[in-house]
Amino acid sequence: MEPARAGRPRDPHIDQAVLKATLAVLDEVGYRRLTLEEVARRAEATKPAIYRRWPSSRHLVLAALAARLGEVTTPDTGCTVCDLNEGIDVFTAAFRRIRPDVLGPLFADCTADPELRQTFMRVLFDPPRAAVGRMLRQAQARGDLRDDVDHDLVLDMLGSLVHYRAFFGHAPTTGSEVERAVEALLQGIASDYPKLLEHSRRMTGDIHHVHG
Repeated sequence: MEPARAGRPRDPHIDQAVLKATLAVLDEVGYRRLTLEEVARRAEATKPAIYRRWPSSRHLVLAALAARLGEVTTPDTGCTVCDLNEGIDVFTAAFRRIRPDVLGPLFADCTADPELRQTFMRVLFDPPRAAVGRMLRQAQARGDLRDDVDHDLVLDMLGSLVHYRAFFGHAPTTGSEVERAVEALLQGIASDYPKLLEHSRRMTGDIHHVHG
């Protein structure tokens, strides 16, 4: 028989309650004013219970934001224009739910610790970039993009739609702005942009614009 482990097993209900409470406090007061006492009170937990799960408030906030962004799914419809518009928009919508005074101070607190900085990048930077990269590879495989497209450069340009305004908080990014940016970029990198546009309009039922 295996030796019994010391202590009680972790209760997953406490984990979820603490993460939910953390997001609620972040949404209300931001990162700098978040306290573990308030999170514990809302989660009906204790500070020691939180520290057993997350060694610092930074780890806790990153875990809570990871849970929020983990709910994001991107489309794969075979329509390059549709997928890029909707895929980028779902991420900008998710970041719009994060107060502007959360990301900057949190990143500043994480930069001195290599492990925390890596976690910050994995949680908040990598998911949109990976999703856009997947959509670009699919578009390339369908022949929708020019052969000489610099994927890394395009990836940074599209990824900035998600991160730039969310990080600095100076202006929101709306769905219509995403569409205009994707349109401007695809006009330069698509192998046949009018064909892509017609396909997207047929996919969305916008027949008037196809024939108009």
